[in-house]
Amino acid sequence: MWQSLGRGLGGSAWRVTCGSSAWFVKTQTGALDLFNAEADGLKALMDCGAIRVPQVLGMGEHNAESFLVLEWLDLGLKNPVAAARLGKALAHQHQCQGAGFGWRHNNFLGATPQFNAYSDDWVKFLHDHRLGFQLRLASENGYRGVLQEQGVKLMARLPALFAGYTPRPSLLHGDLWSGNWGVLGSAEPVIFDPAVHYGDREADLAMTELFGGFPQEFYSAYNAMWPLDYGYRVRRDIYKLYHVLNHLNLFGDAYLKQVRGVMGTLLSACM
Repeated sequence: MWQSLGRGLGGSAWRVTCGSSAWFVKTQTGALDLFNAEADGLKALMDCGAIRVPQVLGMGEHNAESFLVLEWLDLGLKNPVAAARLGKALAHQHQCQGAGFGWRHNNFLGATPQFNAYSDDWVKFLHDHRLGFQLRLASENGYRGVLQEQGVKLMARLPALFAGYTPRPSLLHGDLWSGNWGVLGSAEPVIFDPAVHYGDREADLAMTELFGGFPQEFYSAYNAMWPLDYGYRVRRDIYKLYHVLNHLNLFGDAYLKQVRGVMGTLLSACM
C-alpha cells in the first residue's frame, strides 16, 4: 500500500507498506543524480557513526520516474533530551574529518547543484563554490543591481572575516535545519536529507539558527563537547547567507530582503 506523505521541490514522499513491513520512498521525475547524492551522503554519515540516519535500501528508475527507498523510522515529538543528545552527537560527527574541503563528487542543496571540488583553502572554496556560485545564479535569475554590488564588496572582504581563524575540514550534514532532524521513541536523534561535504563545522551550527527549532539544550551540549571559536557570530552570518541566497534562487523575491539584510550586516562587520 502506498500512502502519500506530501510533495516538495518537485518530488513526492510515500509510506509504503507490505504486511507488517514499511519503507520510506521518495519519487521524482529524472532525479536519479539527486537521489544518488542523497544516498551517498546518508552512507557517509552512517559510516561516521556519530548520529543515527535512515538506512538506504535501494534506488533506481522506472519509466523516467526515479525512486529512493529508505528505512522507515517512527518519529516522535522532539524534546530537550533528544536535542541535547543531538548536540553532543553533532560535535562527534564534526570530528570525522577529511584531508581537504569539498567532497568526492558534486551533490545538491535542496534542488540546487552544489559543487564540491576539493580545496585546502576554506575561504577560496567558500568564495568559488558556495557564495560565488549562488551570487552568479542569482544574477542569472534576474537579481542584479544592489544585490550584486553588495556581493562584489563582500567577496573582496571575505578573507578579512576569517582573519585568525583556520577551520578544520569536518564532515557536515550541510542542510541541518529543524525539518531535517527527528527523534525516535528512545529519545535517540536522527538526521536525514543531507547535503554532505567537508567544511567548517560552524556552517552546520549556523544553519540550525537560521529558521529556529533547536533549543538551548542542543547548543549547550555541543559546546560542552567542542566549544565554538571566537568570532563565530560574524562567520555565522556568512553561512546563513549561503542558505538564504539558495532560498532566493529556489523560491524568489520573498527572500530578497533577508539576503540584503544579511549582506549589509556582514559588510558593516568588516568596515
